[in-house]
Amino acid sequence: MCHKLGLMDDACPSSCICARDSGTVTCRDGEDSDVPRDIPEWTSTLILKGRNISTLQRGAFMINGTELEMTTLSLSYNGIQAIEPYAFLGLTRLHLLDLSHNQLESISARAFHGLLELRSLYLNQSILAPATTQLSNALSTLSLRNLHRLELAGNSLKSIPLMTLDIYNLHALVLINNSIESMEWENVTNLYQQKRLRVYLSLNPFRCNCELEAFYYWLKNSSQCPDAGRLLCSEPEGKRGIPVERLRREDVDCMNENLEAVSYVFLGIVLALIGVVFLMVLYLNRGGIKRWLNNIREACRDQMEVYHYRYEQDSDPRLANVAV
Repeated sequence: MCHKLGLMDDACPSSCICARDSGTVTCRDGEDSDVPRDIPEWTSTLILKGRNISTLQRGAFMINGTELEMTTLSLSYNGIQAIEPYAFLGLTRLHLLDLSHNQLESISARAFHGLLELRSLYLNQSILAPATTQLSNALSTLSLRNLHRLELAGNSLKSIPLMTLDIYNLHALVLINNSIESMEWENVTNLYQQKRLRVYLSLNPFRCNCELEAFYYWLKNSSQCPDAGRLLCSEPEGKRGIPVERLRREDVDCMNENLEAVSYVFLGIVLALIGVVFLMVLYLNRGGIKRWLNNIREACRDQMEVYHYRYEQDSDPRLANVAV
C-alpha cells in the first residue's frame, strides 16, 4: 500500500509512507527481509524500522546501479545480524547512518567503504560479542575520515574500538554504558592529541587502582570528558561508588604501589638472609654447641643425683632417729 503525503511520486515502495516535499521515505513494521528495491531517486531521508532485515548485502541501496542522493539513513530495530562488504555502496553523500538497536554478529572490514561524506554513525546497543573484535577493522577505514560523531553506547566494549584517532575528524565519541575498566597509555595519549574531541564515558565499571593512573590524570587535567563527574569506581570494593575524579593521587600512584611491593619483598629478603646467617653460625659452631649441651646435660644429671640422694635420706625413718 502506498501512502501519499503532499507532492508524491508514484513509485513509493509498498507499505511505506513517502513525502517528496521533505524527501522522506518511512517504512515500518514489515515482514520484508530485504531493503526495498524501489526507493525513489529523490529520497534524501530513508527510515526503515521494525523490519526483518537479517543481512545488509553488497549494494543494498543501489537502484539499478544508480547512486542515491540520500543524506540520512536510519536502520534501527531491524534485527540486522550481518553487514557485508560494500553494503552502502552508492551512498556517497550520506551524512548520517543509524544502525542502533540491532543484533550485529558479523561486520565486514569493508562494511562502511565508500561513505566519504559520513558525519554521524550510531551503533548504540547493536554490537554482539562475536562482532566486537571485527568492529575495530570496520571503523579503521579511510572512508570514515570525515566522521564527526560516533556513538557506541551499550555494547559491552572493554576499550576504545579505534586503532587510532588521527584518521578521523571526530568531535564526539559516545562510549556510555559499556564495560570499560581502564584506559591504556596509548589510548590516553591519543586523547591528549585530539583536543577537539569530547568523550562520554559514564556508566562504565572503572577499576580504580594503579592501572587507572594515566586516565586519572587525563581526566583531572583535561576538559574533554563532559560527563567526568558521573564516572564512578566499581572496584575495589572499598572505593565502589566514589567518583573517579575525587580519588586521591596515592590511590592511583603506580610508583607508591610498586615501592610498597618492593619494600615487602626487600623485608622478606632481609629476614631470609638473617635466617641463613643464623643457620651458618649454628653449623660452624656445632662442635662447641654440642659440648655446651653435653655440659648442661651433665650438670643437670649431677644436680638431679643430689636431689635424689637428699630425698632418700629424708624419706628413711631410721636415718632420722640416728640424726636425733
